[in-house]
Formats: sequence, C-alpha cells, structure tokens
Amino acid sequence: MFSVLATAPIRICDNGGWSDTWFARHGRVFNLAVRPVVRVRIDVYPRGSREAPVVIDARNYGMRYVPDLHASGWGPHPLLEAAFREIAPPADRDIEVTIASKAPAGASTGTSAAALVALLGALDGVAGGHRTAHAIAGAAHLVETVHLRRQCGIQDQLCSAYGGVNFIEMPEYPRAVVSQLPLSDALRYELQRRLAVIFLGRAHSSSAVHEKVVKNLEQRGPDCTELDALRAAAVRARDAVAAGDIAALGASMRDNTATQATLHPELVHADAWRVIEIAAAHGAAGWKVNGAGGDGGSITLLGSSDRAARQAMLREIVEDNPALVPIPIVLSRDGLRVQVLRT
Repeated sequence: MFSVLATAPIRICDNGGWSDTWFARHGRVFNLAVRPVVRVRIDVYPRGSREAPVVIDARNYGMRYVPDLHASGWGPHPLLEAAFREIAPPADRDIEVTIASKAPAGASTGTSAAALVALLGALDGVAGGHRTAHAIAGAAHLVETVHLRRQCGIQDQLCSAYGGVNFIEMPEYPRAVVSQLPLSDALRYELQRRLAVIFLGRAHSSSAVHEKVVKNLEQRGPDCTELDALRAAAVRARDAVAAGDIAALGASMRDNTATQATLHPELVHADAWRVIEIAAAHGAAGWKVNGAGGDGGSITLLGSSDRAARQAMLREIVEDNPALVPIPIVLSRDGLRVQVLRT
C-alpha cells in the first residue's frame, strides 16, 4: 500500500478574467494564488482488497460513495467523477480518494479548478508522476470543457498549478504562457497585510447571466472595448507589482471591476457594491469581484495602509451584513504539490 498527497491553492484578484475564454480568443490575466488549499489524498491498495476499485470521500459534503465510472450519466459529484475519464485510475489497484478544503464552495475563487488540479495531480502521482504542472492544468481544463461540456476559461487551472503571482498570456485559446512575478519580501508583507477576501454569504450561481454575457461578447468579437479594457487591467496589475506600486495595483482592480459591471449589471451584485462602498469609505486602495462575478461569490479588497482603518472596514462590513464572511487567506508561493508516501 502507498498514498499520494496533493495540494493546490485557490485564486483571487483575477484582473483580465473573461479574456481567457474561447470567445475572447486571446487574453491576458493577472491573478494571485492563495491558501486555503484543496487537499487530495489517494490511498492505494491491492486489487480486490477494498469494497470497490474506486471510492470517493468528499469531506466537505459528508459523502463517501462508490462512483460508477462507466455510467452514461454522472453521480453526485460530476466534477470529481469526470477527472477519472481524463486520467484513469490504476487497473491493478483499488484506491480511496479523500478530498477536502477550507475554502467555501461557490466562492468564485477557483475552488473547482483547484480541486481538479489536486485530484489530477494525485492520479498522475499514482501513475508515476510524469506530467508537468502546465499539463495538469490543461487536463483540468479538458475535464470541464470536454467531459462536462461547461463554459470555462483557462486561468483558474493555471493559477492552481503554478501558484504565486501570475501573468497569463493567451495568444490563442486555449494555449497560454505563464510568467510568474517575483515579490520582494517588503511587497509580499504589504500585500499580505492589506488583502482581504469577503465571501458574500452564498454560493456563486449565475449561469443564466453568464450565458447572456457570453452571447453578447461572442457577437461583438474578441477585440471589443470591454475585453480590451479587461486585458489592459491585467497588464496594469502586472506592471504595478513589478514596480512595487500598491496604489497602481488597487486602481487596476477598481477599473477591472467597473468594466465587469458594464458587461451585465448583475455581474457586480448589490451586496458587492455595498462592500465596495464601505471599503472606499475606509480608504481601501482597490477591490475586485472575484471570478466572472454574479449573484454570490466573493470580493477581494486591497485595504488601506492604516491598520486601524482596515480593522474598522472589516468590522463594518460584517456588522452591516452578518451573512458576509471574511475568508482568511495567505499568499501561496506554491502551486500543485504532490508527495508519495510509501509504507
């Protein structure tokens, strides 16, 4: 018996999101990898020694079950089950897959992508660990777009696979080049103390709105004003980090969110606007609705340099709406990490 442990971080502050899609054709995205991570453990046993060849223990849902990997449809967790169609479980072993994360589901922080990256990384580890982090990210994207036939950009998977601070250039969907941006100790400290993520109290669910946005952007073409503005916000964020300019980073976040709002009024929810109003009143440098935006999810805030102002900001946000929950985050230097434990 042996075990494979894999972890992958989630993603916040994705300036340029929406430009990493098939209808944008080419794009630029800036994002930050953060903990909490998604953790996957695969315990490998002799064939026939367990209740089934594959058992999934989805800890966040309190569900342990045997998936039918050959069924025409999906079971309780299609995202997890579809991963086995991209990297097959071993034919000569039984495995039990345990997956868990402290990140709230549906927080628009790329948790689903992180789960896939960690699971596929672990499955690759069981098979000998021959795939690169970039290849695992590509496989995770295929799970969503091919096996599950979902609308899905490329940035979340790449951020989880690489970790750190990323500038992603997509010359032609879905090909991408990832440049990792170094942070000085001083800048890392400043970002860590000023960044905050607020969960808006409910899982992100905006498929109907997103379909409207996709249709509109597809009709307008890859070089429409809004997509160009989103790409530009990503470039400005990259340049701000390279210069160590917190104010410029905050401005790029604000402009990106304003552009998101022009794509569809419901992409920046009323609760997010209220959080922004409070953050601005307490001197925050920037705010970015995470992911594609919509009803629910989360928002990243780049708070004031003044500690008392940041504390007052967070206190007022929670007092104003007790359903809103700050998510503790730590900037993650690491992306996908896979470890094999032999007994």
